[in-house]
Amino acid sequence: MTDTNAFDTVALRLFDEVAKSGSFTAAAELLGYTQSAVSRRIAALERAAGGPLFERLARGVRLTPAGVALHRHAVAVLDRLDRACEELTAIHGGSGGTLRVGAFATANVDLVPVTLKRFAERRPEVGLRLVEGLTTRLMERLQAGALDVAVISDYPAGLPADGGRIVPLREDRLLVALPRAHRLAAEPDVDLRDLADETWIEAAPRGQPTLLVTACAAAGFTPRSGLRVAEWTGKFGCVAAGLGVTLVPELAARAVPADLVLRPLRGLVPARKVYAALPEVPLPSAREFVRLLGEWQVCTTASPT
Repeated sequence: MTDTNAFDTVALRLFDEVAKSGSFTAAAELLGYTQSAVSRRIAALERAAGGPLFERLARGVRLTPAGVALHRHAVAVLDRLDRACEELTAIHGGSGGTLRVGAFATANVDLVPVTLKRFAERRPEVGLRLVEGLTTRLMERLQAGALDVAVISDYPAGLPADGGRIVPLREDRLLVALPRAHRLAAEPDVDLRDLADETWIEAAPRGQPTLLVTACAAAGFTPRSGLRVAEWTGKFGCVAAGLGVTLVPELAARAVPADLVLRPLRGLVPARKVYAALPEVPLPSAREFVRLLGEWQVCTTASPT
């Protein structure tokens, strides 16, 4: 073969139709070409193939051995292209392909899983992938084309300057987790100043800015640090054991065990903001997922007693 450019999809479709119909004329009529145009394209294909692909008979044509070999490959190529077109149509129509979602850790407690479930019920034909990470890393992946939508927050470093399309979702309020025997556990809400003498269970290394430090500073005191535990389950265990209290983002309320009490905080308490980030040209499935994110309702395990 000397001219692979001759093996374009138009030529392969003409070749396939001639092979199936056994006639240049029949193929031309079916595909909307003149008989001479089909003859020229087949002749060019034969030159590129290095020899005849059809035997010219008194009534029609039939494949030569070389034609049989090429036809087998042509059918495979055309089938793959047809399936690719179908898949692309489904992706751009929001009814196929894979939706790649990224989210920060706390969003994966309830917000993102509940939304993924609702999305899967509506679009079972769309595959789903989930990646967890910090906002900065998620935005890098989104901009690199490795994610279709990212759930991010403005804490602690704010939103990136170049973030594509940013959709505000909600504020993530701070709640306080108390042991059930705590003196304030029966209150409907708690003033942070009433917790000035408490020992606080924290997660971040010393010296790093946290919402706890910011919130307590706004309330006029410096929190007394106790144990430092990285994982939520460990923090909740320490609170349940009476070793201190801790702040819990509203997004993580579902993860709080039933032997603790969650209470909202009164006053000017800082809250981080949660957003969805999309590429400049988002997939329809990503837009639908963001719409469902906006419909999510917080599930709190807080109870009156």
